[in-house]
Amino acid sequence: MFRRASTNRDRLADLERVEAWTRARFGLHPDAVVIVTESAARQPGYPPLETTVLFWTGGERYRFTVFKPVAEVVEGDVPIAWLLPSLLDDGEAGCC
Repeated sequence: MFRRASTNRDRLADLERVEAWTRARFGLHPDAVVIVTESAARQPGYPPLETTVLFWTGGERYRFTVFKPVAEVVEGDVPIAWLLPSLLDDGEAGCC
């Protein structure tokens, strides 16, 4: 039913790297769901590719977006842990 959109091993490594940084930064349980995606930006004037991370902890969903391709994301792009409350994803359509 679900499959990865790309079989490029480099892209897979990049996605896994960002996932690992997210798990470490927020102290996520090993069973926590973390989804890292790269997609075309939907807003005019934004960089052509962006990386979005969704994760669940304590029954809440969190999200952040880095406005660069996943291959260019560095550990410093993952928000610091005390920003977690601001990353709460309430389902409203926002820019980030």
